[in-house]
Amino acid sequence: MKQTFTLKEKTLQLIQLLFPVFVTQVGLYAMNFADVTMSGHASAQDLAGVAIGSNIWVPVFTGLSGILLALTPVVSHHLGAKRPEQIPYSVMQAIYLAVTIALLVLFIGSLVLQNLLNTMNLEERVRTIAHDYLVALSFGIIPLFIYHVLRCFIDALGQTKITMFITLTALPVNIVFNYLLIYGKLGFPKLGGVGAGYATTITYWFCLSLVLLVVWKLRPFSDYGIFRRFYPLSLSAWKELLKIGMPIGFAIFFETSIFAAVTLLMSQFNTATIAAHQSAINFASLLYMIPLSVSMALTIAVGFEAGAKRYQDAKQYSFLGIGVAIGTAIATSLFLYIFRGEVAALYTNDHDVWLLTKHFLLYAIFFQFSDAVAAPIQGALRGYKDVNAAFVAALLSYWVIGLPVGYVLANFTSAEAFGYWIGLITGLAAGAFFLSFRLLHVQKKYKYSEKKAEKAC
Repeated sequence: MKQTFTLKEKTLQLIQLLFPVFVTQVGLYAMNFADVTMSGHASAQDLAGVAIGSNIWVPVFTGLSGILLALTPVVSHHLGAKRPEQIPYSVMQAIYLAVTIALLVLFIGSLVLQNLLNTMNLEERVRTIAHDYLVALSFGIIPLFIYHVLRCFIDALGQTKITMFITLTALPVNIVFNYLLIYGKLGFPKLGGVGAGYATTITYWFCLSLVLLVVWKLRPFSDYGIFRRFYPLSLSAWKELLKIGMPIGFAIFFETSIFAAVTLLMSQFNTATIAAHQSAINFASLLYMIPLSVSMALTIAVGFEAGAKRYQDAKQYSFLGIGVAIGTAIATSLFLYIFRGEVAALYTNDHDVWLLTKHFLLYAIFFQFSDAVAAPIQGALRGYKDVNAAFVAALLSYWVIGLPVGYVLANFTSAEAFGYWIGLITGLAAGAFFLSFRLLHVQKKYKYSEKKAEKAC
């Protein structure tokens, strides 16, 4: 990261941050995409089982890893304020926290997973696949959380191309092992959807190995000496990370879990509907990687400028990012409308599932514009270290507004399964509305403090 003085310089720097982050996010999501699509070509039951397992795991991981995202603004502020000597300490404390969180996930999961699946109205085979898929995935949780911390460290330095390289290297590893383990090729056991879980675990270990090598050997990361000194565990450092990270984690959890909750509520419908819903939500989530990447880039850029107390620059980055996201939302909406049939065919050979997936994808068009506003604003607010509003907005808009609307429409009108999607659209729009006002308030507050500091000088 470097200081910029014109809108053109800011645009170029944002693009330099954004493009590798986008490729990284698409690569990461492509792993889940490969799990779902390749399992779907094994059988509808494998697709449904992996869908259920994925929708239990994704909100847990994204919510808890959101806590660790606190490291990005912390490191960005250290850089902007010219305190590089504080960075290794913060990174090591985040790693300790990551391992602790991972162990808690494993312990709690071992106690509640089977009971949770038993509460769902699933075919026995679908339930078994979902359980075994999550067990297979559990062997990669610890390396995944450590990798996530080191990725935040690398990205906060503005070196987003490195994590892009790691992800692009890992993606073929995931696909190859999916092929071998789902379909039982080259002497490997034919595990169906469960094989996707083991393939993902192998990929997580591969990512960790690669990022450790980068941090240890490659400059400028090696200059920080992350593993040359093992600092004692500090509860005060954890408190700082948790103060920022907990609201981030809860906000992400409430957002992702609403989609997972809808998928779980879909268990009242038949297997074809579950499979079609999951296929459509999977592709909609793939498109979400665009505004999410803008969000992550804005956290880095806004955090760097806010750490240096250049609040006007931070404001310019915020609106620049929102503009980019809205522009891409127009393009992705047109793409979805025109090519929804071709997209549906990527997921299934079953004609009934294909027809339902096409219908669900029409509703996914309406996700695009709300996400294009809400996601970048969340990233900008994290850069300002203002995280509580996004947490409250996510809780109210998704769980107090979106889910009840969806439940009523799905169960008491002719909309049925599509009612849940209308509820999701309503919640996303409400969240975008709330967050827009919060960003304007925060920017006004910092503008006032900046003018007050100038008068004092």
